[in-house]
Amino acid sequence: MLSLTSPIKTPYHRLPATAKLALLCAFTFALFQTSDLTILAGALAFVVILYTLPGARFFRIGIDRLLPIWPFLAIILIWHLVTVEYAAGVGVGVRLVAAVSLANLVTMTTRLDDLADVAIQLTKPLNRFGMSGRSIGIAMALVVRFTPVLAGKVMCLLESWKSRSAAKPNWRLIIPFSSLALDDADHVAEAIKARGGI
Repeated sequence: MLSLTSPIKTPYHRLPATAKLALLCAFTFALFQTSDLTILAGALAFVVILYTLPGARFFRIGIDRLLPIWPFLAIILIWHLVTVEYAAGVGVGVRLVAAVSLANLVTMTTRLDDLADVAIQLTKPLNRFGMSGRSIGIAMALVVRFTPVLAGKVMCLLESWKSRSAAKPNWRLIIPFSSLALDDADHVAEAIKARGGI
């Protein structure tokens, strides 16, 4: 999950963004190198401990921001129950929860401009090919920033639909959601332009 930066300050906030992203990459890579359920359970326990250390309030906020992954987890587990591959299903589920939880923790404890700086540094080699690494880096940071914002707006649209109709929400929400997304993009573009552009 991609989350907004947590207002609750933790020791993780002081760690460099580069180190956190490198740990996230190494952790995720390691998760997919093993199918041993004991190791996978240990990795998940490690992530749970990381969430627990800053306190109960931070833990609750972090868990709340992970709620959107539960439908995907349910689909994976049901599929593996149907195919009678229980161990594989549990393994995939644990990998999913552990990797997404750690990614969520990284975005919760890293400022947007720090993420942008890392992305800009990583895309600098593209400058040799006539591409703007800075533009790509800032675009990546904006995706991280606006994914939870847009997810929140989808939830508001769903609540609005439910309060006005007994029918299930359908494709008609695409148009207002697209309008909201384009409006946000326009505001961000104006703000960037007002600050001198990229």
